[in-house]
Amino acid sequence: MNVEIRHLRCLVAIVDEGGFTDAAIALGLSQAAVSRTLASLERTLGIRLLRRTSRQLAPTPAGLRVIAQARRVLAEVDGLVRTATSGHADLRIGYAWSAVGRHTSAFQRRWSDAHPHTDLHLVRVNTATAGLAEVGCDLAVVRRALDEKRFEQVVVGLERRLCALGADDPLARRRSVRLAELTGRVLLMDRRTGTTTPDLWPSEPRPVIEEVHEVDDWLTLIAGGRAIGITAESTAHQYPRPGIVYRPVRDAEPIAVRLAWWRDDPHPKTQAVVELLSDLYRGD
Repeated sequence: MNVEIRHLRCLVAIVDEGGFTDAAIALGLSQAAVSRTLASLERTLGIRLLRRTSRQLAPTPAGLRVIAQARRVLAEVDGLVRTATSGHADLRIGYAWSAVGRHTSAFQRRWSDAHPHTDLHLVRVNTATAGLAEVGCDLAVVRRALDEKRFEQVVVGLERRLCALGADDPLARRRSVRLAELTGRVLLMDRRTGTTTPDLWPSEPRPVIEEVHEVDDWLTLIAGGRAIGITAESTAHQYPRPGIVYRPVRDAEPIAVRLAWWRDDPHPKTQAVVELLSDLYRGD
């Protein structure tokens, strides 16, 4: 037999109400039902929870520990019910390296004003699905297409493709660069989440690829002159760094910014997020 929520509610009610009679009234049960429920819980746990005499009802030492844990469990359950029934909910949006760039602050502020009962949380998860499959995010900002069998996705905007260079790099003095000017250089690439692949260069020669997995490592290597990077414009806005300059890549296609979610389990606010982000990117 498993411990059930009704067992915990009964135990806490007996303690809070000071006895079986008042607990039965509070729970809308008969006194016999309350006694049976407590006995069932004690049999399941294999311990005595309450010490009962003709004059006194008091928790045993083990009962005190169980009661404290029961209160925490019931508080979590009550919070879950409030979230599901009151219209107030959390919205977790995952992203890998950068959220929505220079639109991030405006997105947060406008969301808070328009949807005060839905708390927005931006969560950085450096995986291919930006947290959808790994940590239970409701939506994800991704910059390359996901598996269409599992995920629904829509393009909400486009971003320029930028080259990240050390500030002392000769190309840093240029207003923009071309792909051909980057051949032979060491190019940092995140194969799990990145939008840069050797296919950006239609033919040889191509840059020398070196793999990296975290944005901080990417920035550190570039600032030290060890390598260069090509990234979405949002990275430049989210990660300005002394010693690094970002220059547009003139002959590279822009990057599509997608909003993705589980096909069979969309968050109720999904369409509102799509509309707001699309509106922000249209302002570009």
